[in-house]
Amino acid sequence: MLAIPLHAQTPASLSKVWVPDLGNGTYKNPVLYADYSDPDAIRVGSDFYLTSSSFNAVPGLQILHSKDLVNWSIIGAVFNKQPPLARYQEPQHGNGVWAPSIRYHHKKFYIYYPDPDLGIFVTTATNPAGPWSAPVCLKEAKGWIDPCPLWDEDGKAYLVHGFAGSRAGIKTILAVSPMSADGLHLIGDDALVFDGHKDQPTLEGPKFYKRHGYYYLFAPAGGVPTGWQLVLRSKNVYGPYEERIVMDQGQTPINGPHQGAWVDTDAGQDWFLHFQDQGPYGRVVHLQPMVWKNDWPVIGEDPDSDGKGQPVLTYRKPKIKGKAQPLATPPTSDEFTSNTLGLQWQWHANPQDFWAYLNGPQGYLRLYSVMLPEHYQNLWQVPNLLMQKLPAEVFNATTKLTFTPRVDGEKLGLLIMGLDYAYLSLTNQGGKRYVSQAVCANADKLAPETTSAPIELPAASVNQPIYLRVAVQAGAQCQFSYSLDGQQYQPVGGVFQAREGKWIGAKVGLFCTRAAKFNDSGNADVDWFRVEK
Repeated sequence: MLAIPLHAQTPASLSKVWVPDLGNGTYKNPVLYADYSDPDAIRVGSDFYLTSSSFNAVPGLQILHSKDLVNWSIIGAVFNKQPPLARYQEPQHGNGVWAPSIRYHHKKFYIYYPDPDLGIFVTTATNPAGPWSAPVCLKEAKGWIDPCPLWDEDGKAYLVHGFAGSRAGIKTILAVSPMSADGLHLIGDDALVFDGHKDQPTLEGPKFYKRHGYYYLFAPAGGVPTGWQLVLRSKNVYGPYEERIVMDQGQTPINGPHQGAWVDTDAGQDWFLHFQDQGPYGRVVHLQPMVWKNDWPVIGEDPDSDGKGQPVLTYRKPKIKGKAQPLATPPTSDEFTSNTLGLQWQWHANPQDFWAYLNGPQGYLRLYSVMLPEHYQNLWQVPNLLMQKLPAEVFNATTKLTFTPRVDGEKLGLLIMGLDYAYLSLTNQGGKRYVSQAVCANADKLAPETTSAPIELPAASVNQPIYLRVAVQAGAQCQFSYSLDGQQYQPVGGVFQAREGKWIGAKVGLFCTRAAKFNDSGNADVDWFRVEK
């Protein structure tokens, strides 16, 4: 078995805004208060691994690790650039990696993922932290989505998948294909195994399991914000399948609890990870207890004992063998003391090497200003956005940086990005520095930005550090401000209501651009980026 480190974090690197482990043997949901959409997870020995949809963001298919299903760290990603490389050099909002599945078979990790415009892909690794093999197209198909494999006891293998109505012109059905034993080829025709049009609208995201002679398909239905968790079972891999709703919102505030992974612990307990759509915050991940009754799962708590559970808000932590895992959370803050970017950062498209450089010994990230695309309308079209997921309902993101422009019009910004976006920027004009807020509503429709009146910075502040901050309050209400001393912050512009992106939550991060055609680039040296209360 692989020896995987616990990835325990120091108090300095542990999240200051959301820690699900309550420290008393219980936890609170969500266990991942961030947009890990369409999660899938497995246990290998005493280790749990989770991956999720990454769409157009890279590094793509981030891999998370835990020992107890509550404390999670990012340990790697499948690829640093998304194939096909040319297609994903430009932002492809809502395209790319949709709901993946992760499995472990014959000492090898497999991830199957759909690109809804291109087909079903598979990648493998012997170490989940990487390296992963170059993704191979298992099936060229437009509209095949949400694949999941199953290796049966007799050595045969199968792949279940759904359909995207936006591409295939049909949805709410599940199909199974026979697959080669090595998991790298489909070897027969697709077979329809379930049609949900009668009672299970928007059926998708199936996960394939076998237990006590039954084949199970765990599949969400009812749509992302309001759906429920459906489970199908049959004694034959091709059906017919019985159906049962095993979890819905019930009497809780957790809307649309569905789509995720059944896992068990080495101490014999069963658990279910799923998402909840929180709009601007994305699809956050919850952990539910699970029990089997009459070979049907019951997920969450079931106060009326009708076999259909509802989510828990707090609960006892999973029972595991061995020592308790130290507290861990995905990283948020970054002091830039390494020569590689922190694993929380993702670009909006396949990056060019010269966009950013790190110098760990000197402790900064250098961003170079990148030419805006031809026919530029707004940041929806810009690839060099360096972003991370929103990490909690309420937080401050503050960055200390020094701006060294070389030509007029270079711009450096702290950004909240979604279908609507806003940023606080530094610009250079006529040798003077200005700070202002820009807001863009309906960015996906290439609407123009509106900008607050620019504030001229004192001449003495040129080439001196400046601090940019966005304070995010409940409901994703965002207020930008700046400081010249890191102590007193001056608000700029009005409160901005963050909005989700295309199938993702809003993101926070940095960009550095220029409009002028010039054979050199100014830059920003980012000393640190800190996420705090």
